[in-house]
Amino acid sequence: MTRLEPVDVLIIGAGASGAAVAWSLADTRMRILCLEQGGWPSPSTYPSTGMDWEARQSEDFAISPNRRGMAADYPVNDDASPIKIANFNGVGGGTVLYAGHFPRMHPSDFRVRTLDGVADDWPISYRTLEPFYALNDRMMGVASLEGDPAYPQKEAVMPPLPLGRTGALLGGAMNELGWHWWPSDSAITSREYEGRAPCINLGHCGHGCAQGAKASTDITYWQEALRARVELRTNCRVSRIETNDDRMATGAWYFDGDGQQVFQPAEMVVMACNGIGTPRILLNSASERFPDGLANSSGQVGRNLMFHPYALVRGRFDTALDGFRGSRVFMWSMEFYETDAARGFKRGYCYQFTRGYGPAVTAVNGMGDGLIPWGEGHHAAYRKLFDHQAGMVSICEDLPEEINRVTLDPALKDGNGIPAPKITYRLGDNTRAMLDHSVARGTEILLKAGASDIVTRSPLPYAGWHLLGTARMGTDPRRSAVNEWGRAHDVKNLFVVDGSVFVTSGGVNPTSTIQATALYVADQIKTRLHELFD
Repeated sequence: MTRLEPVDVLIIGAGASGAAVAWSLADTRMRILCLEQGGWPSPSTYPSTGMDWEARQSEDFAISPNRRGMAADYPVNDDASPIKIANFNGVGGGTVLYAGHFPRMHPSDFRVRTLDGVADDWPISYRTLEPFYALNDRMMGVASLEGDPAYPQKEAVMPPLPLGRTGALLGGAMNELGWHWWPSDSAITSREYEGRAPCINLGHCGHGCAQGAKASTDITYWQEALRARVELRTNCRVSRIETNDDRMATGAWYFDGDGQQVFQPAEMVVMACNGIGTPRILLNSASERFPDGLANSSGQVGRNLMFHPYALVRGRFDTALDGFRGSRVFMWSMEFYETDAARGFKRGYCYQFTRGYGPAVTAVNGMGDGLIPWGEGHHAAYRKLFDHQAGMVSICEDLPEEINRVTLDPALKDGNGIPAPKITYRLGDNTRAMLDHSVARGTEILLKAGASDIVTRSPLPYAGWHLLGTARMGTDPRRSAVNEWGRAHDVKNLFVVDGSVFVTSGGVNPTSTIQATALYVADQIKTRLHELFD
């Protein structure tokens, strides 16, 4: 075992939140080190660089770590969940494989107890995060259109991405229905920005952008942080956090690329491993001082897991559309986002409107959906489907429930012998009602747009992209793991900055809010340096 020289700040995880914190703290001139269990992504190997891109999306670039099975991955027991885990381990984390869809949460999302009598209010507000949302938009490079009535006014960094023929068709249907829609905020360049080339509409956004148009933190925050002398150490799998008799974190144990155990001492530890990885490490850090896991005197670490259940609604159109070319998600609707008692559920959902599939996935899904027969008529049916499909997914707010949780699997372990996370999750009645409503309204939209052969799936099984709530933020140490500025109630030099701190999930993709929260926590650390460990 090796013991290294201490650092001032140790960040665990180099994804969306870890990168933002590293960059923000760099101006303190503290010695900052980030440990990442994966390596640097290589754009030259992304699926979009080859003709077999669709096959590789279900192989070495699969969203499920259990299917991908790369050296940097750890297994996840999600047998007791209808929604399966999706993540990516490497510099950039989930931003490498996400679609670049970049909505903010709404002001109401931070006040759900006050407004709707469910869950809990956040200890911070939209207004608290607003300057950090704006800063993050500039750092990531967000394309948007100002004036969306669903949000407070916000400044556009660059023009929105084109809607294409698909957007014109579906937007027209929404206009006829009198329902809200707007071009999506996208962390994808619509023009040259900060040395990054503009999007060229390859349509492969979700599995690595070789063009560099989609913002992932390996090409945004990390480039700036490294120039500011932040150290990033890859292929380092953290197993547990060590503490002393003063109940302070002293550093982390990790396995290096050769499988050797190393102890990295630190004055401050920041967890940025997502809503599965962070509770996994905290629970595995149980000791005589913290028998139930680190920062877990409340019993909340690992509980309140939220996913955002998705429903899919797709249809076929007689007119040719954009196919898979263009940004994957190009417009949204917040028509059903806020609570309406007449709908039979609390809170709501947003729609993400999506383009068609590539040629291979069109064929496979078309046959699976019964729209493309074998034998006679096969090619004619395929031609009617390819470049003729579009639709939407609904992203439903997932209210927190303590029974939905992450624990340590008693038998399953990763390649270094660290217990794997075990997921226990069920859909609540409120969520089921929301999913059903979104399928019904989505079908109505597509019929209005002239679609036929409508296919629906609810919930989507391989859609556990958004891992939230498992080390929740709050002012009451009995009901939360960290305080209102991300510091663990039980350990004064331990911070959590990833989606684990979410009190509620909202009904939109969380990356923008995860990063804004991380920047806010970093700002609080800098502001409170003189009293940080009081």
